[in-house]
Amino acid sequence: MRAMPALLLACAAFSALSLCMGPHGFAPGIVAQALAGEETGRLILIELRLPRLLLGLLVGGTLGLAGATLQGLFRNPLAEPGVIGVSGCAALGAVIAFYTGVSTMLPLGLPLGGVAGALIAIMVLLALASRDPRISTLLLAGVALSALASALTALALNLSPNPYATVEVVFWLLGSLSDRSLEHVFLALPFILAGGALMLACGRGLEALTLGEDTARSLGISIGRLRRLAVIGVAFAVGASVAVTGAIGFVGLIVPHLLRPLVDHRPAPLLLISIPGGACLTLAADIAVRLIGGEVELRLGVATALIGAPFFLYLVLNLARRAP
Repeated sequence: MRAMPALLLACAAFSALSLCMGPHGFAPGIVAQALAGEETGRLILIELRLPRLLLGLLVGGTLGLAGATLQGLFRNPLAEPGVIGVSGCAALGAVIAFYTGVSTMLPLGLPLGGVAGALIAIMVLLALASRDPRISTLLLAGVALSALASALTALALNLSPNPYATVEVVFWLLGSLSDRSLEHVFLALPFILAGGALMLACGRGLEALTLGEDTARSLGISIGRLRRLAVIGVAFAVGASVAVTGAIGFVGLIVPHLLRPLVDHRPAPLLLISIPGGACLTLAADIAVRLIGGEVELRLGVATALIGAPFFLYLVLNLARRAP
């Protein structure tokens, strides 16, 4: 865990830089104005930049933790919320809540829709993995879930009577931290904290699970309870994150792989260290998006996909070379 102080320091540095970033690049003057008590600077800092920073920390840390949890639970290095269809199903649940008006009637309707979609996806994957734990099975199931979620989301958008709402949802699906408020932070925060606590509680069980299910049971680990904690934790945290920021993929794939050698490949410390790791990667990508600039800001989900897709391909090829 010697890397933890360095990661926390990096998070602090990226956080300070994020507060100094405007929509078109580096703009630290607003922070200075806010510290000087100027009303305009204070409003921009609190209403625009602070929510973006907080969501970057929360969602990035959540995705890193969820990726480490899923990889430990499935004992599969390619398990990640976006890759295996969990994020897509969470987005579908949020779209259904929005499309049916549930999000308007209930203040928590949007994150609850995302949680429900993520929960269904993980339950399906667990059922398949219990019968055939091979990597190819998990990947094919994830592809099928993602395709089904995308098709149903497209159907909902196609049948939407409001074209403006359709465009808004399409941009939301691309994943972004921009144009979010403190209301979005408080909406997702309880689900993220509850889900994160449940995932962290899986540390000892995941450590034992690396030795096999029979050995884990002999050490007093309840496999059923471990799966329930992991499934509910990932569903709560990822579902709420996707509901407020859209799908931001591959963070949960990249971060655990980069950090695993630093903790001697142990699942329990990997859970802890993946939180600041995911936050750092998400904030760094969001800062890069703003530095690129342009008339239309590049969506964060698009940027992480451009980084993560080649990384995912590299991992698949590497695993194929190692296979007997």
